[in-house]
Amino acid sequence: MKHWWKFLGIGLLLFASIAALRVPLAPALVHVSPDRIAPGPVELTITGYNTRFAEGAQVYLENEGQRICAAQVRVSDASHLSARFDVPQGFRANLTDVGVDRLVYHGALFTEGLGDGIDAPGCGPGVSKLDMGALAFTFPNRSILYESIRNLHFHVPMWFTMIVLMGISVFQSIKVLGSNSLDRDLAADMAARIGLVFCVLGLVTGALWARATWGAFWTNDVKLNGAAVTGLIYVAYLVLRGSVQDAHKRARLAAIYNIFAFVLLVLFLFVVPRLNAIDSLHPGNGGNSGFNDLDLDDRLRVIFYPAVLGWILLGCWMYDLRVRAARLANTLDR
Repeated sequence: MKHWWKFLGIGLLLFASIAALRVPLAPALVHVSPDRIAPGPVELTITGYNTRFAEGAQVYLENEGQRICAAQVRVSDASHLSARFDVPQGFRANLTDVGVDRLVYHGALFTEGLGDGIDAPGCGPGVSKLDMGALAFTFPNRSILYESIRNLHFHVPMWFTMIVLMGISVFQSIKVLGSNSLDRDLAADMAARIGLVFCVLGLVTGALWARATWGAFWTNDVKLNGAAVTGLIYVAYLVLRGSVQDAHKRARLAAIYNIFAFVLLVLFLFVVPRLNAIDSLHPGNGGNSGFNDLDLDDRLRVIFYPAVLGWILLGCWMYDLRVRAARLANTLDR
């Protein structure tokens, strides 16, 4: 069955898309108010996400291994509770963690009244009272990202697919220079056109993700600007093709341009953003830790890799259809 890879692509996309939208986020503590503590009585309001707070939950503060438990806990609903503490003098670190059972919000509170340690008696580790039966498989719940982490399975595969298609395009262009084949030139043209479709989709999904996490659809980020410039370079490739009438001359000029365009793609998307001297909000760029280091865990990988392969197969299928349609149109025109 020669079309097996098409069915594989459809299956992977259905699986990855449904899972990306339907898998719940893991329970997490997402907000604590107020955001600073000082020695003395304090009441904290804690907000959870996908949590099931219950009476009897253990709420505690932890600072460099020293832990104190709440004197009183009041659960408002499954995702909100308040806890009263008598904060002692002498916490060592500037940031204090807040815990509810086994959920921990690291560095939730700025801490005043530092010292060499506290004399107050500690409390034992929290015991999970969360009902995890319905949340056996979850996505990680990351600060700032939250629900937008689902976009990983759509935004990043767009760029992988674009790079594969632009790679096919430049490969065909190299073949053009060796053979002067118009059929190879046609294939290079179609691959670049489909690659541009995925470039636009990558920019759109990236803008939506940026709005959710960074507060704006577009920021002065080196990788965002590089992606936009890359798209314009390939638009110029199409303009060049339309400005030369002689087919063989067009094929050779476009092939040479395409090679330089792909080199610039690699520079703008992979080399320049990774320079430590360049500021970037993207993970793995401008000296930042990579998304793979901080956020991409095995739960996301189970969906992410099938999504990447599925979108690449879809892009190759679109490319194959465009080439066949263009060849048919050329045959009918003769």
